Order: sequence, then C-alpha cells, then structure tokens
Amino acid sequence: MLNGEFEQTTGGEENVYVHGGHLFIKPTLQDADLINNDTIINLLEDGTCTSKEPSDCIAATNTTVGNATIVPPVKSGRIHTKKGATIKYGRVEVTAKLPQGDWLWPAIWMMPVNDTYGPWPASGEIDIMESRGNDLTYAQGGNDIVSSALHWGPGPSNDAWWRTNVKRRALHTTYSSGFNTFGVEWSQKYLFTYVNTRLLQVLYTNFDEPLWARGNFPEALSNGTRLINSWSHTGRFNTPFDQRFYLILNVAVGGTNGWFEDSRSGKPWIDNNPNTKKDFWNAQDVWLPTWTSPAMEVSKVIMWQQCDGDEEL
Repeated sequence: MLNGEFEQTTGGEENVYVHGGHLFIKPTLQDADLINNDTIINLLEDGTCTSKEPSDCIAATNTTVGNATIVPPVKSGRIHTKKGATIKYGRVEVTAKLPQGDWLWPAIWMMPVNDTYGPWPASGEIDIMESRGNDLTYAQGGNDIVSSALHWGPGPSNDAWWRTNVKRRALHTTYSSGFNTFGVEWSQKYLFTYVNTRLLQVLYTNFDEPLWARGNFPEALSNGTRLINSWSHTGRFNTPFDQRFYLILNVAVGGTNGWFEDSRSGKPWIDNNPNTKKDFWNAQDVWLPTWTSPAMEVSKVIMWQQCDGDEEL
C-alpha cells in the first residue's frame, strides 16, 4: 500500500459489521499460523481482491530468508461509496466515535471517482478527518487531535498537502471518548472541514486563485522532466476539486509514511527497515493491551449534493 500500512482489509464480518444500528470497523490480529509458517495469501485467485494492483492482493510469509517476510500482521476494514453515493459539491457528515489503541489510524476521506487529471495526487484527495488511536501522551498527538488535509499536485513528490493541512485538539476530552460529527462543506468557491458544527472549522480553503499557482510547483523534477499543468484547461480555480468524489471510511494500522514518526513514544518499528511488519507483530504484548476500544463506531452518515447551478449551499 502507498502508506505502507500493516493491515489486510477483509470483506468478512470480523472487521466490518453492523450492531445496534451502528457500523463498526474493527482491526483484529492476523491468524498466528499465517505469521509463523510459510504461506501465501492470494486474493486474486478467489476473486475477493478489490484492488487492481497485484501487490495489494498478494502477500506471503517466508521464514527461510535472512530478513523473514510476513503477511500483514493485522486485519481491518475499509468501505466506500464509489458504486453508490458520489457528489460534486455539497456536504458530507459522519458521526463517529474514534478508536482507542496504539498505532491505530482512523480516517474519513474522499477520493475522485475518476482520475480526470492523472494519478494521485493530480486528481485530488479530501481528508475530512484523520487521527491516531494512541492516548494524549503520544508525542505527535493521539486521539485528542484530528487533522484535515487536501492532497493536490502534479505527482507524489510535489504533493502540496502541507499548504492545506490543519489540526484541531479536543477540549478536555478525546475523540474516542464519545461521538463527534466530522464534516466537509464544498463548493466551487471554497472547501472547509469542521467538527460538530460548521462554526468549529478545522481546514478552510478559499479557491480565490488557481491551485497550480498556489502550489508554487517547480518547473521540472530533479531528473529534468518538465512538470505540466494538467489543470489549466478548465479555467477553474478549484481544479482538481471540481469532479465527483466518493466517501471512504477505514481504520488503518501502523504504516511507513511518517504518520507515526520513528523513535517517538516507543514506536516499535523503523519505517525504512525491511522487518517493519515483523517488528510490529513481535511487539504485540506492548500495544495490544492498549486496544481497549479498537473499532471506529459510526452512528450516522449523511451526504448532500449541491443543486446544479448553485454556487452557495
């Protein structure tokens, strides 16, 4: 996976289920036999893989090599509305209680239905809410902090997310202690995220100039490849956030993209080490007891489509 996460997403009710009218996305431990013995998980063979990339569908444990590889050490879930509810401008609200547990990574986010302007991040990404399951003593901020971001740029090495990224701390509580509503309001003129009320905004982006200009991207990559503005032909300042997007809810575990920084707060793996997943699995006696409430519990999801021709909600 792009972020180097440690979970295998499944389609069974162990990891995604409905109980008492609420949706639960819950990470669980991988079957130890698949970790300790040579094995291959091939979701292409049984047709259950939802990705087009073989690397997302096939994993193996090989105990004979020097740096032993293992299958994903945990299982979790990810659901989306791509085949159902999509919007271009409007509002989305998800009422949820976030998980409690070290190295959990809950997210509520949106991706474009089509890569109209090219592969990620050229066609955009809207992160309504991301957080961490670690407690409030965690150095980067645990489940007392949520963040929102937009990802946009001509390529992964020129993702301007850092220009549109804001955090919000909970007041005298955590986002795992009760339900909160995480929302986004989005039009051709602006996009903002909020918690519980539109007055408590997290990220606000005003599309008052072309995003390409705001990104201040270099003329070329380090290898000399010239960067082409694939957004200019639309004439809209908010491109690429001018297409239909769908909603995604998931709970990731771990990762190697820096969301959990190396050597802080007892992180049991190093991102660039070939044994990251194995090191994480071997440290479960430390982190698993902290998973006191590992599920993201969702009580409500509402999506409003802005009426055609309306510039304001």
